[in-house]
Amino acid sequence: MPSNLVVRVRESSEALRDALKQVEVELELPGEFPAEVQQAAEQAAAAPVLPDLDRTDLEFVTIDPEGSMDLDQALHLERTDAGFLVHYAIADVAAFVSPGDPVDVEAHARGETLYGAGSRIPLHPPALSEAAASLLPDQVRPALLWSITLDAAGTPTDVSVERALVRSRERWSYAAAQAALDEGTAGDVLQLLREVGRLREQQEEARGGISLPLPEQEVEVSDDGDFRLEFRQQLPVELWNAQISLLTGMSAARLMLDGKVGLLRTLPPADPRDVERLHRVAKGLGIEWPEGAPYDVFIRSLDTSRPAHQAMVVACTRLLRGSGYAAFDGEVPAAHEHAAIAAPYAHVTAPLRRLGDRYALEVCVALCAGEPVPAWVLTALPDLPKTLDESARRAGAYGRAVLDVIEAGLLAHRVGEEFGGVVTSVHQDDPRRGVVILSEIGVEAAVTSDQDLPLGTAVTVRLETADLATRKVAFRRG
Repeated sequence: MPSNLVVRVRESSEALRDALKQVEVELELPGEFPAEVQQAAEQAAAAPVLPDLDRTDLEFVTIDPEGSMDLDQALHLERTDAGFLVHYAIADVAAFVSPGDPVDVEAHARGETLYGAGSRIPLHPPALSEAAASLLPDQVRPALLWSITLDAAGTPTDVSVERALVRSRERWSYAAAQAALDEGTAGDVLQLLREVGRLREQQEEARGGISLPLPEQEVEVSDDGDFRLEFRQQLPVELWNAQISLLTGMSAARLMLDGKVGLLRTLPPADPRDVERLHRVAKGLGIEWPEGAPYDVFIRSLDTSRPAHQAMVVACTRLLRGSGYAAFDGEVPAAHEHAAIAAPYAHVTAPLRRLGDRYALEVCVALCAGEPVPAWVLTALPDLPKTLDESARRAGAYGRAVLDVIEAGLLAHRVGEEFGGVVTSVHQDDPRRGVVILSEIGVEAAVTSDQDLPLGTAVTVRLETADLATRKVAFRRG
């Protein structure tokens, strides 16, 4: 399951809960925090290391999914004579967590927050991630304050980051923020977010970057056990908000490359064979791919309100395979770009939910201050990519298993029915086995056939198996 594909469960059932719990057991996922970690978090929450700089004068706001409590980022934007000034406050986890303390050791074991279906397994204890370190409204918090100057076209001209006290004024949900913008009642910060976000989208298009518009999957389970799946498209304000995060990550990468020390998020260029395969999938789904158009242009043309286009977006996640981390100190790695972003990039905007962000942020703060990078950061850097890659693999396995549960539940009462779909991959060792994506609902599952499967071709398949307990979904083409 792609990292930015979100599955939400509005109503659950005992069978669904049991299946999801079984996934956690099988994958040996972390459970409750040990008592010593909880105690250490509570002690840290009561005695953070606070910076001298006070920027509580800036009227920050947060924009997150409804009900979120682990608020990593708050933003403030203002117009300048030359363009814009973006202030982006990031939760300062290092103000609460010290190298080698129980919370730090547990965070290294977990690596990142894991997301299930309407549930999550946090990286840090809630006493920090949902309370003392979270940028909740009307609370003074220690933060890493980014100041990014943009020209009138949205191009960054200067960047700095420093420790400061901040105070968020308001917590917006995506839906409420979008409604305020649509109704004309939004304040200056949201209006400038729309303006800057659109400029950054134009910048992304110009450099050939892509942001897959993966819709959220919302699942409702009825009293009799039937599953109903709906897709929620991302709102424009979500995409503009994401552009500020991307801007910050790109700025952080540039600081670290110039300083020749840091931790980058990398992604190799798309395999031409995958791009060619997607051409065939698009044809099978009846979606026009203009002659000569690069894949980033094609992806931006997709309309995720249409089922076939939703299925196409899911198929396009194959282009994002191979992401990883590159740590360096003194010599910039040859492979240091992120192909989807079409620029160097670093994870720095979610330290409450990703371990590596805390380290990358410390590098950037030191570089901007003209100070040595802390020894505890430099000591950890060489082994961090392995730790983060392992946690990413665990998160990916969990996400795929959760999606398997949802899809099995969704289709459990439809065994024997026929569906239209497109063959998206074929096994090298047996061309009669492969994967089909259903045009109607965007589900990908195993498919077998008596003859060789036609890659990228529209087919009719019959659902043979959909078992919630085993999470198995299988189709057959006659």
